[in-house]
Amino acid sequence: MLAFIKFIHSLSKICGFISTVLIASAVLVTTQMVIVRYAFKMSTVWQTEYVIFSLAAATFIGAPYVLMKKGHVNVDLIPYYLNQKGKNILAIVAAILALLFLLVLFYSSVQLTNHAWVKNIKTPTIWSFPMWKVYIFLPIGMGIMILQYLADILSIIYKHENVEGN
Repeated sequence: MLAFIKFIHSLSKICGFISTVLIASAVLVTTQMVIVRYAFKMSTVWQTEYVIFSLAAATFIGAPYVLMKKGHVNVDLIPYYLNQKGKNILAIVAAILALLFLLVLFYSSVQLTNHAWVKNIKTPTIWSFPMWKVYIFLPIGMGIMILQYLADILSIIYKHENVEGN
């Protein structure tokens, strides 16, 4: 089990890195867009869509990393009053509920991505970017997030809570 947990944590770290690269590239493209528009008085074609799509992709692909680092928003009012066993049970129940939601989201996002692929849906701009390339980050991110929740549950059950050093 520990090997599985470490593997999923490594996968989540890779997602965090990819998310960081996407955000950094969005910043660079935004800077380039501002320079081209205001310094050279030229129009831009693909930059706005790239920034929007890369930030959306960074959000979805970065979600497993944020989960691994316990960075998602949560309210700790109830766990504050529970002993460790109660906290563990509550964490497992919350993870299972999140898994149910993520399974539906994963299934729906696979359907959406497949539809965009089969129908060859593209953006209605001059760039005409294939939408499946944008949508694919949702099932990838949610799929890895499902695995991260499973790793979190196993960490609690098998007492490997500090595998990541959190």
